[in-house]
Amino acid sequence: GYVWLWVDTCCIDKRSSAELSEAINSMYRWYKNARVCYAYLNDVGESTFPTKKDDNKFAESNGWPEWFGRGWTLQELIAPREVKFFNKDWVHIGNKQQLASTLEVITGVPRGVLTVGLAGRRFSVAQIMSWAAERRTTRVEDRAYSLMGLFEVNMPMLYGEGKMAFRRLQLEIIREYSDQSIFAWKPQ
Repeated sequence: GYVWLWVDTCCIDKRSSAELSEAINSMYRWYKNARVCYAYLNDVGESTFPTKKDDNKFAESNGWPEWFGRGWTLQELIAPREVKFFNKDWVHIGNKQQLASTLEVITGVPRGVLTVGLAGRRFSVAQIMSWAAERRTTRVEDRAYSLMGLFEVNMPMLYGEGKMAFRRLQLEIIREYSDQSIFAWKPQ
């Protein structure tokens, strides 16, 4: 019954820096405005959502399906009203509303954020950063770029800048918010 479908992995022309920058700066809003988001858990074979950590089955991803360790999927989980999870055979295994308590355990994102979203609530910068702390991205810069929507900041994409992207993200957050919790982190 849907007229439009958007797939972030194939609907963004990454050869065009202008299109890539626009897409990344707009992505959170696109997810927020979506009627439904489908999350494909390629490493889940069962017909039920995993509710217990399994370090043997998901050894590469902290004991949970790989999707929950990716940097970009945090906004896919938080922004849309409805997220439906599918296993590797495209069998529906649950949705964000039903699984909110399990998702809170997996991600550290409060159940209220999962069920209602960020609108009207103000979480500290440190708390939002904590939700992304264990997530991984293929490119170093994407650790920063994948968080822009959660903080409602925009900045140009400069692939090749490495860790400087995260510093630029922090500066944009500091410009936007007077939240000193951004300084509450412990170097490894």
